[in-house]
Amino acid sequence: MAALMLQGTGSDVGKSVLVAGLCRALANRGLTVRPFKPQNMSNNAAVTADGGEIGRAQATQALACRTPATVDMNPVLLKPQGDRTSQLVVRGQVRGTLAAANWREGRAGLLSEVLASYCRLAAEADVVVIEGAGSPAEINLRSGDIANMGLARAAGVPVVLVGDIDRGGVIASLVGTHTVIDPADAAMIRGFLVNKFRGDPALFADGMTAVEARTGWRGLGLIPWLAAARRLPSEDAVVLERPARTSDRRVVIACPITPRIANFDDLDPLRLEPGVELVMVSPGQPIPDAALIVLAGSKATCADLGSLRAFGWDIDILAHVRKGRPVLGLCGGYQMLGRSVSDPDGVEGPAGSVPGLGLLDVDTVLGGDKVLRQVTGEALGVRFSGYEIHLGRTTGPDTARPVGRFNDGRTDGAMRADGLVAGSYVHGLLGAAAQRRAWLARIGVAGAGPDHAADVDAALDEIAGALEAHVDVDALLLIAGEVR
Repeated sequence: MAALMLQGTGSDVGKSVLVAGLCRALANRGLTVRPFKPQNMSNNAAVTADGGEIGRAQATQALACRTPATVDMNPVLLKPQGDRTSQLVVRGQVRGTLAAANWREGRAGLLSEVLASYCRLAAEADVVVIEGAGSPAEINLRSGDIANMGLARAAGVPVVLVGDIDRGGVIASLVGTHTVIDPADAAMIRGFLVNKFRGDPALFADGMTAVEARTGWRGLGLIPWLAAARRLPSEDAVVLERPARTSDRRVVIACPITPRIANFDDLDPLRLEPGVELVMVSPGQPIPDAALIVLAGSKATCADLGSLRAFGWDIDILAHVRKGRPVLGLCGGYQMLGRSVSDPDGVEGPAGSVPGLGLLDVDTVLGGDKVLRQVTGEALGVRFSGYEIHLGRTTGPDTARPVGRFNDGRTDGAMRADGLVAGSYVHGLLGAAAQRRAWLARIGVAGAGPDHAADVDAALDEIAGALEAHVDVDALLLIAGEVR
Protein backbone atom coordinates (compact mmCIF):
# COMPACT_ATOMS: atom_id res chain seq x y z
CA MET A 1 0.00 0.00 0.00
CA ALA A 2 1.20 3.51 -0.84
CA ALA A 3 -0.21 6.96 -0.10
CA LEU A 4 0.51 10.56 -0.99
CA MET A 5 -1.01 13.76 0.37
CA LEU A 6 -1.33 17.00 -1.60
CA GLN A 7 -1.47 20.06 0.62
CA GLY A 8 -1.63 23.66 -0.54
CA THR A 9 -0.05 26.96 0.32
CA GLY A 10 -3.63 28.27 0.58
CA SER A 11 -7.23 27.60 -0.39
CA ASP A 12 -8.20 27.38 -4.06
CA VAL A 13 -4.69 26.57 -5.29
CA GLY A 14 -6.13 23.64 -7.25
CA LYS A 15 -5.67 20.72 -4.86
CA SER A 16 -9.02 19.12 -5.65
CA VAL A 17 -8.41 19.21 -9.39
CA LEU A 18 -4.86 17.89 -9.07
CA VAL A 19 -5.97 15.03 -6.81
CA ALA A 20 -8.70 14.13 -9.31
CA GLY A 21 -6.26 14.32 -12.22
CA LEU A 22 -3.63 12.28 -10.42
CA CYS A 23 -6.23 9.68 -9.44
CA ARG A 24 -7.24 9.32 -13.10
CA ALA A 25 -3.60 9.21 -14.28
CA LEU A 26 -2.80 6.40 -11.84
CA ALA A 27 -6.02 4.56 -12.65
CA ASN A 28 -5.09 4.80 -16.34
CA ARG A 29 -1.82 3.08 -15.43
CA GLY A 30 -3.81 0.15 -14.12
CA LEU A 31 -3.52 0.89 -10.41
CA THR A 32 -6.35 0.58 -7.89
CA VAL A 33 -6.66 4.12 -6.54
CA ARG A 34 -8.79 5.68 -3.80
CA PRO A 35 -9.24 9.40 -2.99
CA PHE A 36 -9.36 10.66 0.58
CA LYS A 37 -10.00 14.02 2.21
CA PRO A 38 -10.09 13.78 6.00
CA GLN A 39 -11.99 17.04 6.51
CA ASN A 40 -13.88 19.16 4.03
CA MET A 41 -16.00 22.29 4.32
CA SER A 42 -18.55 22.66 1.55
CA ASN A 43 -22.27 22.91 0.96
CA ASN A 44 -21.89 21.10 -2.36
CA ALA A 45 -22.34 17.46 -1.40
CA ALA A 46 -23.07 14.16 -3.12
CA VAL A 47 -24.83 11.02 -1.96
CA THR A 48 -22.69 7.89 -1.84
CA ALA A 49 -23.44 4.32 -2.81
CA ASP A 50 -23.46 3.40 0.90
CA GLY A 51 -26.16 5.95 1.75
CA GLY A 52 -24.24 8.91 3.17
CA GLU A 53 -23.04 12.28 1.96
CA ILE A 54 -19.55 13.53 1.16
CA GLY A 55 -18.07 16.61 -0.46
CA ARG A 56 -18.73 16.99 -4.16
CA ALA A 57 -15.00 17.07 -4.92
CA GLN A 58 -14.45 13.64 -3.37
CA ALA A 59 -17.32 12.21 -5.41
CA THR A 60 -15.61 13.57 -8.53
CA GLN A 61 -12.30 12.09 -7.39
CA ALA A 62 -14.01 8.71 -6.94
CA LEU A 63 -15.22 9.01 -10.51
CA ALA A 64 -11.62 9.71 -11.51
CA CYS A 65 -10.63 6.45 -9.83
CA ARG A 66 -13.48 4.66 -11.61
CA THR A 67 -14.91 3.47 -8.31
CA PRO A 68 -18.18 4.20 -6.44
CA ALA A 69 -17.98 7.00 -3.88
CA THR A 70 -18.16 5.93 -0.22
CA VAL A 71 -18.39 7.82 3.06
CA ASP A 72 -14.82 6.82 3.97
CA MET A 73 -13.50 9.08 1.21
CA ASN A 74 -14.52 12.18 3.20
CA PRO A 75 -15.22 11.11 6.79
CA VAL A 76 -15.66 14.64 8.18
CA LEU A 77 -17.75 17.19 6.28
CA LEU A 78 -18.66 20.63 7.61
CA LYS A 79 -21.64 22.31 5.95
CA PRO A 80 -21.82 26.03 6.85
CA GLN A 81 -25.24 27.19 8.03
CA GLY A 82 -24.22 30.64 9.26
CA ASP A 83 -21.13 32.77 9.63
CA ARG A 84 -20.12 30.88 12.78
CA THR A 85 -22.04 27.61 12.71
CA SER A 86 -21.80 24.48 10.60
CA GLN A 87 -23.58 21.18 10.39
CA LEU A 88 -21.19 18.35 11.27
CA VAL A 89 -21.40 15.24 9.08
CA VAL A 90 -19.29 12.25 10.16
CA ARG A 91 -19.01 9.24 7.88
CA GLY A 92 -21.94 10.48 5.85
CA GLN A 93 -24.43 11.13 8.65
CA VAL A 94 -25.36 14.30 10.54
CA ARG A 95 -23.86 14.39 14.01
CA GLY A 96 -25.02 17.84 15.08
CA THR A 97 -24.37 21.55 14.70
CA LEU A 98 -21.15 23.17 15.84
CA ALA A 99 -20.04 26.71 16.50
CA ALA A 100 -16.56 27.61 15.27
CA ALA A 101 -15.14 27.56 18.80
CA ASN A 102 -16.62 24.12 19.51
CA TRP A 103 -15.11 22.75 16.32
CA ARG A 104 -11.60 23.89 17.18
CA GLU A 105 -11.91 22.25 20.57
CA GLY A 106 -13.53 19.02 19.42
CA ARG A 107 -11.99 18.11 16.09
CA ALA A 108 -9.03 16.23 17.58
CA GLY A 109 -11.53 13.72 18.96
CA LEU A 110 -12.44 12.79 15.39
CA LEU A 111 -8.90 11.76 14.44
CA SER A 112 -9.50 8.11 15.31
CA GLU A 113 -12.53 7.97 12.99
CA VAL A 114 -10.60 9.71 10.24
CA LEU A 115 -7.74 7.24 10.56
CA ALA A 116 -10.16 4.30 10.54
CA SER A 117 -11.65 5.52 7.25
CA TYR A 118 -8.20 6.01 5.79
CA CYS A 119 -7.14 2.50 6.80
CA ARG A 120 -10.23 0.97 5.21
CA LEU A 121 -9.44 2.70 1.92
CA ALA A 122 -5.75 1.81 2.12
CA ALA A 123 -6.62 -1.87 2.60
CA GLU A 124 -8.40 -2.00 -0.77
CA ALA A 125 -6.06 0.18 -2.84
CA ASP A 126 -2.62 0.16 -4.42
CA VAL A 127 -2.37 3.85 -3.64
CA VAL A 128 -4.45 6.44 -1.75
CA VAL A 129 -4.27 10.06 -2.94
CA ILE A 130 -5.13 12.42 -0.10
CA GLU A 131 -6.25 16.05 -0.33
CA GLY A 132 -5.50 18.48 2.45
CA ALA A 133 -7.75 21.38 3.43
CA GLY A 134 -6.75 25.02 3.50
CA SER A 135 -3.03 25.22 4.25
CA PRO A 136 -0.51 23.86 6.77
CA ALA A 137 0.82 27.42 6.97
CA GLU A 138 -2.23 28.31 9.09
CA ILE A 139 -0.21 27.51 12.17
CA ASN A 140 -2.85 29.07 14.42
CA LEU A 141 -4.99 26.03 13.55
CA ARG A 142 -2.25 23.40 13.95
CA SER A 143 -3.25 22.19 17.42
CA GLY A 144 -5.79 19.38 17.01
CA ASP A 145 -5.47 19.46 13.23
CA ILE A 146 -6.90 16.47 11.34
CA ALA A 147 -6.95 18.00 7.85
CA ASN A 148 -3.28 18.55 7.00
CA MET A 149 -0.15 17.73 8.98
CA GLY A 150 -2.12 16.23 11.84
CA LEU A 151 -3.29 13.49 9.50
CA ALA A 152 -0.01 13.22 7.59
CA ARG A 153 2.00 12.62 10.74
CA ALA A 154 -0.55 10.34 12.40
CA ALA A 155 -0.75 8.13 9.31
CA GLY A 156 2.88 8.52 8.24
CA VAL A 157 1.95 9.87 4.81
CA PRO A 158 4.45 11.92 2.76
CA VAL A 159 3.29 15.31 1.50
CA VAL A 160 3.71 17.28 -1.72
CA LEU A 161 2.97 21.00 -1.40
CA VAL A 162 1.04 22.84 -4.14
CA GLY A 163 1.48 26.54 -4.89
CA ASP A 164 -0.64 28.70 -7.22
CA ILE A 165 1.42 30.92 -9.52
CA ASP A 166 -1.65 32.56 -11.08
CA ARG A 167 -2.45 34.51 -7.92
CA GLY A 168 1.15 35.78 -7.65
CA GLY A 169 3.79 35.38 -4.96
CA VAL A 170 4.19 31.63 -5.41
CA ILE A 171 7.86 31.63 -4.41
CA ALA A 172 7.05 33.50 -1.22
CA SER A 173 4.10 31.23 -0.45
CA LEU A 174 6.12 28.03 -0.85
CA VAL A 175 9.21 29.30 0.96
CA GLY A 176 7.05 31.03 3.56
CA THR A 177 5.24 27.78 4.32
CA HIS A 178 8.59 26.10 4.91
CA THR A 179 9.60 28.95 7.21
CA VAL A 180 6.54 29.09 9.46
CA ILE A 181 5.57 25.45 9.94
CA ASP A 182 7.02 23.18 12.59
CA PRO A 183 10.29 21.51 11.42
CA ALA A 184 8.77 18.08 12.03
CA ASP A 185 5.87 19.05 9.74
CA ALA A 186 8.27 20.44 7.13
CA ALA A 187 10.10 17.10 7.18
CA MET A 188 6.92 15.39 5.92
CA ILE A 189 7.08 17.42 2.68
CA ARG A 190 9.03 15.65 -0.04
CA GLY A 191 8.53 18.08 -2.89
CA PHE A 192 6.37 20.80 -4.42
CA LEU A 193 4.24 21.51 -7.47
CA VAL A 194 3.59 24.90 -9.02
CA ASN A 195 0.07 25.05 -10.47
CA LYS A 196 -1.83 27.27 -12.96
CA PHE A 197 1.18 28.47 -14.98
CA ARG A 198 0.57 30.48 -18.15
CA GLY A 199 3.30 31.06 -20.73
CA ASP A 200 6.75 29.64 -21.47
CA PRO A 201 7.86 27.20 -18.72
CA ALA A 202 11.49 28.23 -19.28
CA LEU A 203 10.65 31.62 -17.78
CA PHE A 204 10.10 30.03 -14.36
CA ALA A 205 13.03 27.61 -14.33
CA ASP A 206 15.00 29.92 -12.03
CA GLY A 207 11.93 30.21 -9.79
CA MET A 208 11.77 26.45 -9.33
CA THR A 209 15.48 26.40 -8.51
CA ALA A 210 15.06 29.23 -6.00
CA VAL A 211 12.35 27.35 -4.11
CA GLU A 212 14.43 24.18 -4.09
CA ALA A 213 17.44 26.02 -2.71
CA ARG A 214 15.51 27.72 0.07
CA THR A 215 13.44 24.71 1.18
CA GLY A 216 15.39 21.59 0.29
CA TRP A 217 12.25 20.26 -1.39
CA ARG A 218 12.32 18.86 -4.90
CA GLY A 219 10.39 20.56 -7.67
CA LEU A 220 8.13 17.89 -9.15
CA GLY A 221 6.33 19.82 -11.84
CA LEU A 222 5.25 23.13 -13.32
CA ILE A 223 1.61 22.57 -14.27
CA PRO A 224 0.01 24.68 -17.00
CA TRP A 225 -3.36 26.32 -16.70
CA LEU A 226 -5.81 23.42 -16.99
CA ALA A 227 -8.76 24.70 -19.00
CA ALA A 228 -10.51 21.34 -18.60
CA ALA A 229 -10.82 22.00 -14.85
CA ARG A 230 -13.74 24.34 -15.60
CA ARG A 231 -15.71 21.31 -16.75
CA LEU A 232 -15.50 19.55 -13.39
CA PRO A 233 -18.36 19.97 -10.90
CA SER A 234 -18.16 23.07 -8.74
CA GLU A 235 -16.76 22.26 -5.32
CA ASP A 236 -17.45 25.34 -3.23
CA ALA A 237 -18.47 28.98 -3.29
CA VAL A 238 -15.02 30.30 -4.30
CA VAL A 239 -16.02 29.88 -7.95
CA LEU A 240 -19.04 32.13 -7.37
CA GLU A 241 -16.77 35.05 -6.55
CA ARG A 242 -15.68 35.22 -10.19
CA PRO A 243 -17.72 37.75 -12.19
CA ALA A 244 -20.28 36.44 -14.64
CA ARG A 245 -20.04 37.32 -18.30
CA THR A 246 -23.10 37.83 -20.44
CA SER A 247 -23.64 37.68 -24.19
CA ASP A 248 -26.46 39.08 -26.30
CA ARG A 249 -26.14 36.06 -28.58
CA ARG A 250 -27.37 33.52 -26.05
CA VAL A 251 -30.46 32.92 -23.95
CA VAL A 252 -29.91 33.93 -20.33
CA ILE A 253 -30.65 31.58 -17.44
CA ALA A 254 -30.17 33.33 -14.10
CA CYS A 255 -29.50 31.96 -10.63
CA PRO A 256 -29.28 34.30 -7.60
CA ILE A 257 -26.41 33.54 -5.21
CA THR A 258 -27.97 33.42 -1.75
CA PRO A 259 -25.61 33.51 1.25
CA ARG A 260 -26.08 29.80 2.05
CA ILE A 261 -26.43 28.50 -1.49
CA ALA A 262 -25.81 24.75 -1.71
CA ASN A 263 -25.30 22.20 -4.47
CA PHE A 264 -25.14 24.92 -7.09
CA ASP A 265 -23.15 22.42 -9.15
CA ASP A 266 -26.63 21.31 -10.26
CA LEU A 267 -26.38 24.18 -12.75
CA ASP A 268 -22.99 23.17 -14.19
CA PRO A 269 -24.57 21.14 -17.03
CA LEU A 270 -26.13 24.35 -18.38
CA ARG A 271 -22.62 25.60 -19.16
CA LEU A 272 -22.37 22.82 -21.75
CA GLU A 273 -25.11 24.39 -23.83
CA PRO A 274 -23.86 26.69 -26.63
CA GLY A 275 -27.20 28.50 -26.77
CA VAL A 276 -27.29 29.31 -23.04
CA GLU A 277 -25.58 31.93 -20.90
CA LEU A 278 -25.72 30.95 -17.22
CA VAL A 279 -25.57 34.08 -15.06
CA MET A 280 -24.88 33.65 -11.34
CA VAL A 281 -26.29 36.83 -9.80
CA SER A 282 -24.29 38.32 -6.94
CA PRO A 283 -25.92 40.02 -3.93
CA GLY A 284 -26.63 43.66 -4.66
CA GLN A 285 -27.24 43.02 -8.35
CA PRO A 286 -30.71 42.75 -9.91
CA ILE A 287 -31.71 39.51 -11.59
CA PRO A 288 -31.23 40.24 -15.31
CA ASP A 289 -33.85 39.86 -17.99
CA ALA A 290 -33.80 36.07 -18.30
CA ALA A 291 -35.68 33.31 -20.06
CA LEU A 292 -35.50 31.13 -16.94
CA ILE A 293 -34.68 31.70 -13.28
CA VAL A 294 -33.34 28.76 -11.31
CA LEU A 295 -33.30 28.81 -7.51
CA ALA A 296 -30.56 26.48 -6.28
CA GLY A 297 -30.37 24.59 -3.01
CA SER A 298 -29.74 26.17 0.36
CA LYS A 299 -28.20 25.06 3.63
CA ALA A 300 -30.49 27.48 5.50
CA THR A 301 -33.70 27.93 3.55
CA CYS A 302 -35.45 30.29 5.95
CA ALA A 303 -32.42 32.56 6.22
CA ASP A 304 -31.93 32.57 2.45
CA LEU A 305 -35.58 33.50 1.94
CA GLY A 306 -34.90 36.54 4.12
CA SER A 307 -31.87 37.36 1.98
CA LEU A 308 -33.91 37.05 -1.23
CA ARG A 309 -36.22 39.71 0.09
CA ALA A 310 -33.43 41.89 1.48
CA PHE A 311 -31.71 41.92 -1.93
CA GLY A 312 -35.00 42.67 -3.74
CA TRP A 313 -34.84 39.42 -5.68
CA ASP A 314 -38.36 38.43 -4.64
CA ILE A 315 -39.65 41.42 -6.62
CA ASP A 316 -37.55 40.41 -9.64
CA ILE A 317 -38.77 36.80 -9.48
CA LEU A 318 -42.45 37.74 -9.16
CA ALA A 319 -42.14 40.21 -12.06
CA HIS A 320 -40.45 37.50 -14.12
CA VAL A 321 -43.40 35.14 -13.59
CA ARG A 322 -45.92 37.87 -14.35
CA LYS A 323 -44.23 38.15 -17.78
CA GLY A 324 -45.07 34.52 -18.35
CA ARG A 325 -41.52 33.25 -17.87
CA PRO A 326 -40.69 30.07 -15.93
CA VAL A 327 -38.95 29.43 -12.63
CA LEU A 328 -37.37 26.15 -11.52
CA GLY A 329 -36.52 25.50 -7.88
CA LEU A 330 -34.15 22.72 -6.86
CA CYS A 331 -34.21 21.33 -3.31
CA GLY A 332 -34.04 24.41 -1.04
CA GLY A 333 -35.03 26.53 -4.04
CA TYR A 334 -38.12 24.35 -4.41
CA GLN A 335 -38.98 24.96 -0.75
CA MET A 336 -38.65 28.73 -1.24
CA LEU A 337 -41.23 28.71 -4.03
CA GLY A 338 -43.99 27.52 -1.69
CA ARG A 339 -46.32 29.37 0.66
CA SER A 340 -44.24 28.82 3.79
CA VAL A 341 -41.17 27.14 5.23
CA SER A 342 -41.33 26.13 8.89
CA ASP A 343 -38.43 25.08 11.10
CA PRO A 344 -40.16 24.24 14.39
CA ASP A 345 -37.11 22.61 15.99
CA GLY A 346 -34.52 25.10 14.73
CA VAL A 347 -32.58 22.52 12.73
CA GLU A 348 -31.22 25.11 10.24
CA GLY A 349 -31.30 28.21 12.42
CA PRO A 350 -33.70 29.95 14.81
CA ALA A 351 -36.99 28.07 15.22
CA GLY A 352 -39.95 29.60 13.45
CA SER A 353 -41.76 29.93 10.16
CA VAL A 354 -41.29 32.30 7.24
CA PRO A 355 -43.47 33.02 4.22
CA GLY A 356 -42.25 31.62 0.91
CA LEU A 357 -42.55 33.27 -2.47
CA GLY A 358 -46.08 31.89 -2.86
CA LEU A 359 -45.51 30.67 -6.43
CA LEU A 360 -46.35 27.05 -5.61
CA ASP A 361 -49.29 25.89 -3.52
CA VAL A 362 -47.14 23.85 -1.13
CA ASP A 363 -45.74 24.17 2.39
CA THR A 364 -42.52 22.77 3.82
CA VAL A 365 -41.79 21.66 7.38
CA LEU A 366 -38.12 21.08 8.15
CA GLY A 367 -37.09 18.32 10.53
CA GLY A 368 -36.82 14.57 10.86
CA ASP A 369 -34.05 12.48 9.41
CA LYS A 370 -32.14 13.82 6.45
CA VAL A 371 -33.13 12.13 3.19
CA LEU A 372 -30.02 10.70 1.50
CA ARG A 373 -30.60 8.48 -1.50
CA GLN A 374 -29.64 8.00 -5.12
CA VAL A 375 -32.65 8.06 -7.43
CA THR A 376 -33.67 7.32 -11.00
CA GLY A 377 -36.93 8.08 -12.71
CA GLU A 378 -38.69 10.11 -15.37
CA ALA A 379 -39.54 13.81 -15.69
CA LEU A 380 -41.08 15.62 -18.66
CA GLY A 381 -41.29 12.22 -20.34
CA VAL A 382 -37.51 11.73 -20.21
CA ARG A 383 -35.33 9.53 -17.98
CA PHE A 384 -33.12 11.05 -15.27
CA SER A 385 -30.79 9.95 -12.49
CA GLY A 386 -29.58 11.91 -9.51
CA TYR A 387 -29.84 12.02 -5.75
CA GLU A 388 -31.85 13.51 -2.92
CA ILE A 389 -30.22 15.23 0.04
CA HIS A 390 -32.62 17.29 2.14
CA LEU A 391 -34.42 17.75 5.42
CA GLY A 392 -38.15 18.05 5.83
CA ARG A 393 -41.27 17.34 3.86
CA THR A 394 -43.13 19.41 1.28
CA THR A 395 -46.89 18.94 0.88
CA GLY A 396 -49.77 20.75 -0.78
CA PRO A 397 -52.16 20.73 -3.73
CA ASP A 398 -49.49 21.38 -6.37
CA THR A 399 -47.72 18.13 -5.49
CA ALA A 400 -50.61 16.46 -7.33
CA ARG A 401 -48.76 17.64 -10.43
CA PRO A 402 -45.32 16.18 -9.69
CA VAL A 403 -42.27 17.09 -11.72
CA GLY A 404 -41.08 13.49 -11.80
CA ARG A 405 -41.77 9.93 -10.82
CA PHE A 406 -39.11 7.64 -9.38
CA ASN A 407 -38.65 4.03 -10.42
CA ASP A 408 -39.99 2.90 -7.04
CA GLY A 409 -43.32 4.65 -7.69
CA ARG A 410 -42.75 7.69 -5.47
CA THR A 411 -43.34 11.12 -6.96
CA ASP A 412 -41.08 14.16 -6.77
CA GLY A 413 -41.73 17.85 -6.66
CA ALA A 414 -44.61 20.04 -7.71
CA MET A 415 -45.71 22.12 -10.68
CA ARG A 416 -48.13 25.01 -10.93
CA ALA A 417 -51.24 24.47 -13.04
CA ASP A 418 -49.98 26.78 -15.80
CA GLY A 419 -46.61 24.98 -15.84
CA LEU A 420 -44.63 28.18 -15.28
CA VAL A 421 -43.31 27.28 -11.82
CA ALA A 422 -41.82 23.91 -10.90
CA GLY A 423 -39.83 22.51 -8.00
CA SER A 424 -37.87 19.29 -7.53
CA TYR A 425 -35.79 17.66 -4.81
CA VAL A 426 -33.57 15.87 -7.36
CA HIS A 427 -29.95 17.00 -7.55
CA GLY A 428 -28.33 16.27 -10.88
CA LEU A 429 -31.68 16.57 -12.67
CA LEU A 430 -30.13 18.52 -15.55
CA GLY A 431 -27.13 16.25 -15.99
CA ALA A 432 -28.43 13.95 -18.73
CA ALA A 433 -28.51 15.64 -22.14
CA ALA A 434 -32.03 14.43 -23.00
CA GLN A 435 -33.48 15.64 -19.69
CA ARG A 436 -31.76 19.01 -20.06
CA ARG A 437 -33.09 19.36 -23.62
CA ALA A 438 -36.62 18.81 -22.33
CA TRP A 439 -36.31 21.70 -19.86
CA LEU A 440 -34.60 23.98 -22.38
CA ALA A 441 -37.35 23.31 -24.91
CA ARG A 442 -39.74 25.01 -22.49
CA ILE A 443 -37.86 28.29 -23.08
CA GLY A 444 -37.41 27.80 -26.82
CA VAL A 445 -33.80 26.62 -26.73
CA ALA A 446 -32.67 23.58 -28.70
CA GLY A 447 -30.33 21.80 -26.31
CA ALA A 448 -27.15 20.55 -27.96
CA GLY A 449 -24.80 19.78 -25.09
CA PRO A 450 -23.54 16.32 -24.11
CA ASP A 451 -24.32 14.30 -21.01
CA HIS A 452 -22.62 16.05 -18.11
CA ALA A 453 -21.14 12.81 -16.73
CA ALA A 454 -19.51 11.99 -20.07
CA ASP A 455 -18.07 15.49 -20.33
CA VAL A 456 -16.66 15.30 -16.79
CA ASP A 457 -15.09 11.94 -17.57
CA ALA A 458 -13.46 13.34 -20.71
CA ALA A 459 -12.19 16.36 -18.74
CA LEU A 460 -10.60 14.04 -16.17
CA ASP A 461 -8.73 12.24 -18.94
CA GLU A 462 -7.52 15.58 -20.34
CA ILE A 463 -6.27 16.67 -16.92
CA ALA A 464 -4.59 13.31 -16.34
CA GLY A 465 -2.82 13.62 -19.69
CA ALA A 466 -1.56 17.09 -18.80
CA LEU A 467 -0.22 15.85 -15.46
CA GLU A 468 1.58 12.96 -17.15
CA ALA A 469 3.21 15.50 -19.47
CA HIS A 470 4.19 18.15 -16.91
CA VAL A 471 4.59 16.32 -13.58
CA ASP A 472 7.08 13.62 -12.60
CA VAL A 473 4.37 11.08 -11.83
CA ASP A 474 6.95 8.29 -11.44
CA ALA A 475 8.62 10.32 -8.69
CA LEU A 476 5.25 10.88 -6.99
CA LEU A 477 4.70 7.12 -6.92
CA LEU A 478 8.13 6.58 -5.39
CA ILE A 479 7.36 9.19 -2.75
CA ALA A 480 4.00 7.56 -2.07
CA GLY A 481 5.81 4.32 -1.34
CA GLU A 482 7.67 5.99 1.52
CA VAL A 483 4.71 5.56 3.88
CA ARG A 484 6.09 4.67 7.29
